[in-house]
Amino acid sequence: MAYGDAPADKTLRAAWERFCDDLKQAGAHAFKDANPANPLQRADAFRFLTQNLGQAFDLALETKDPAFPQIHRFTTPTMKLGGDVADFTYRQAWISGEHTYRVTGKRGTARWLNMTVQGPRPEAIPGTGWPSLHEPFGDIPECNILGAQIETDADGNFELIIGGEPRERNWLPTTPGSRKLFIREAFDAWGETPTTLSIERVGMTGPRPLPSPERMIEAMDWAGRFVTGLMAQWPEHAWLTSQGVCDPESLNAFPADKSANDAADAKRGRMAAHMVWRLEPDEALIVEMDWHEGFWIFGMGGAFMGSMDFLHRPVSYTPARTRVDADGVVRLVIAHDDPGVHNWLDTQGFTGGNLTHRNLLTQSPAVFRSKLVKRAELMDHLPSGTAMVTPGERAALLLERYRAIKLRFGI
Repeated sequence: MAYGDAPADKTLRAAWERFCDDLKQAGAHAFKDANPANPLQRADAFRFLTQNLGQAFDLALETKDPAFPQIHRFTTPTMKLGGDVADFTYRQAWISGEHTYRVTGKRGTARWLNMTVQGPRPEAIPGTGWPSLHEPFGDIPECNILGAQIETDADGNFELIIGGEPRERNWLPTTPGSRKLFIREAFDAWGETPTTLSIERVGMTGPRPLPSPERMIEAMDWAGRFVTGLMAQWPEHAWLTSQGVCDPESLNAFPADKSANDAADAKRGRMAAHMVWRLEPDEALIVEMDWHEGFWIFGMGGAFMGSMDFLHRPVSYTPARTRVDADGVVRLVIAHDDPGVHNWLDTQGFTGGNLTHRNLLTQSPAVFRSKLVKRAELMDHLPSGTAMVTPGERAALLLERYRAIKLRFGI
């Protein structure tokens, strides 16, 4: 048997060739202006692409049937998407408003959990002319439930119903346009455990049908749009549509106005702020935030806004793992080499990237300041009581990080 012997051969090959063309086009964006022209970050751009190539058909085909739902991790220590933040885990399941679903699980000890039903993905962001972000993003949040609102038994086990008839507890409604369950979990102290989750359609019987040629062609086209979208849209889409969250023209500084927030952010359960940084080899950047109650996360990202190597490097800080100076100020130091400061953010050799702030438990804007200094003069710009670590203590902190991240992902 050879090509042309089956009726769908021609359309299948054409779809595959379109996908290969899309992949080639996606790779061309590795050389965009937003990605610094150095070998390490050019290579990282292709890594960003290949990490997502590995999940393109999981999203486009293997988990895509809402009649046979599966929960899929779309970021991990070895798979990043733009905008993901270290100390978060991200999961999703394709659903439909036509069905009712049962989510079962056991609540972990992570400080924050948010499960959101996402509605239709508009072609343009509401109220703007800007196109929606590439799949699987861009959906409009419809409703959500926080971990503290989920009722469990004494051991932390629970059942959450998605859709169907209204219920008094552990229920999220759906609409005819509902298409996705988005699950974000955020961790503070090392050793916090993840929430285990499984989803099934109520009344599901029989096996899932095998993909037809038409379904495979649809998946190839979806995967092609996915890989081209993620390479073309990060970081520029966020820069253009962030509504005050990010100002790329103000290098090494957070936007001054941190009141940006809307109803969709409330359903996502967070406020956000974003800074684009650039550092010469002999420079360091001090980032300050007045200490405030709540749960916040600082996380480093690369040029495409994917999180940095949070498994092996100190690229994120939360309240439980941050040292606060005597004047009540959180000071973080972005530097290419370890200055011995406890709150060091490792650039992992990149000349530029992103620093993201997430505020998860309050709606009060944070107050940020930043100062670009010469690396050799860094300590002259820090308080005398700045918390320091020895090389041995840094190694111990990194090992603690490594073990905690592996616990979160079960790896």
